[in-house]
Amino acid sequence: MLFFPSGVHGDSFTVLQAPEFVSFQKGDWPVSGEKIPDLVALTMGFSVQEDLLWPGLQAGPLFQRPRANILVVVRGVDSLALPQSVASYPLENRLYMLGKANAVFEDLPVTLQQIRARLSQDGSVLSSLPLNSLSRNAEADLLFLSEVQVLHDITALLQRHRHLAKDHSPDLYSLELSGLEELSRLYGPDSPQYRDATALLASVLQKFGQDVYGLYGNSSVVEVVTVKAFEAPLTRKSRSILESRQISNRGSLYNLAHKYDVEYAVVFNIVLWLMIVLALAVIVVAYNLWNMDPGYDSIIYRMTNQKIRMD
Repeated sequence: MLFFPSGVHGDSFTVLQAPEFVSFQKGDWPVSGEKIPDLVALTMGFSVQEDLLWPGLQAGPLFQRPRANILVVVRGVDSLALPQSVASYPLENRLYMLGKANAVFEDLPVTLQQIRARLSQDGSVLSSLPLNSLSRNAEADLLFLSEVQVLHDITALLQRHRHLAKDHSPDLYSLELSGLEELSRLYGPDSPQYRDATALLASVLQKFGQDVYGLYGNSSVVEVVTVKAFEAPLTRKSRSILESRQISNRGSLYNLAHKYDVEYAVVFNIVLWLMIVLALAVIVVAYNLWNMDPGYDSIIYRMTNQKIRMD
């Protein structure tokens, strides 16, 4: 799946499940949508380009990391009733996500015809979940129910292909659910369809998080991002050449050093210790040559002395 950058207004970032060694501190610290990919990477033990100055995530053990991270983005609602969550934080700024589906999940329904066919099969959510005011015939309702079905099918596929959860490579999942946004646009946020769908999705996500958390041996992080509205204005900001010069020379105004690359410390240590080792090698070789006795230590003397004796 591919998620394009869009404006995010208010809303929340909720951690549904997390192992004990991934510590999220409860509080009202806002998390920027731009930093969510870095936050996901840090929970998995990966390095990021810039330090994440956010107190909600504490440093964990170096050699104990979760085996999977599942991020679900729900559009069309500012928050969900998830009482069994680990922590929840307000979300601000812009959200950037990028993901690619595994080949195991390529058979999930995509088109409306495939969705109708999947919902009419045995084991669909239509026979196990209370629909209340939701209709089986309306396209907007079917879109929402298909997303609920996809969450159910993902869990079923992971149970069928347990090797995906037991291998040594970490797994990253990113899902976007837009069914609530379509229901809100069609029926309104105060309609019974929207309220029933919100309650239904909250319970489904709670169970989805518990199931996936258990499939990975209680070693996965499950997060839910709720976004009320996305806005992507088509505007361009111009900037003069003088302004760009002022920004580029801002560091020299205060005589500040330039920003080093993230690999600077590694390269510096490699060059430093290599120079020290080479210098010590030169000193040892020079000392041995200076104190060498040509009459006994030189291989040239030994070969010539043996030749003279033979003659």
